[in-house]
Order: sequence, then C-alpha cells, then structure tokens
Amino acid sequence: MPTFSKKISLRWADLDPNFHLRHSVYYDFGAELRVEILEELGLTLQLMKELKLGPVLFREECLFRREIRLSDTVTINAKVAKLRPDGSRWSIRHEFLSADKKLMAVITVDGAWIDTALRKLASPIPPIVKKVFDEIPKTDDFVLG
Repeated sequence: MPTFSKKISLRWADLDPNFHLRHSVYYDFGAELRVEILEELGLTLQLMKELKLGPVLFREECLFRREIRLSDTVTINAKVAKLRPDGSRWSIRHEFLSADKKLMAVITVDGAWIDTALRKLASPIPPIVKKVFDEIPKTDDFVLG
C-alpha cells in the first residue's frame, strides 16, 4: 500500500499578517493532496466527469497545533479514517508534520459523492470508487461502516 504524502512548498502569499501559514491555505493543501491521490489511483478528473461523479464535503475541520512559518519544511499526508462499505461516504485525515516529525496540524474532512447531473448524492457508487478507497492507507483507528 503506497504512502500518500507530499512535501509542501510554502509561498510568501500563503502567510497571514502574523507571518505564519494562513488558515485557509491548510485546506487548499488538503484538497490538492486528495485530488492527487485520486488521480494517481485512476479516479481522474476526466473519469469523474465521464461518470458524472464528484466529491462533496460535509465537514472540513482543522486543528492547529504549532505555527508553520515560511522557512519550515512541512510534509502533509492523507489517510482514510472512516469508510462505508460501498465507498459512498468517507472521512479523510491529513497530518501536517515538521521535518522532525512534530504534528503541526490535522485536517479532517467528511464527504460523499454527488451525481453532478442530478445534483444529488450518487447512488449506486461506481466500483472504481471502492477500489480506489481500498488502496488509500487507513488511520490506526480506521472505522468501516
């Protein structure tokens, strides 16, 4: 099972007036990593368009533990924390880690799949979704159900 993590490149524009990472940038990094994971595992944006399927978030929460500054080396990872057996609903946890592996922040998102033509929750879920989510690493406290 691959590990899904990436080193973050911080930009001056990512900072707030207190010279640390602006709160909304954490969410942007999480979204970017989630899309990269789906793409890498074959659930590409083009395929989602063809399937008339898109991810939708119900909740997005960040716990800020330590400041992230422009000079910091930070890695973000993503793991599935909860998953319905059919892949229709899910929670993904992201950890922002310093170079010395200190926890800087944690983002948790709860989501599902929307039928982009009907604008309603998708049902049934295409089999590729379950296949892709089976390949994403799970948290130590992962819940299936």
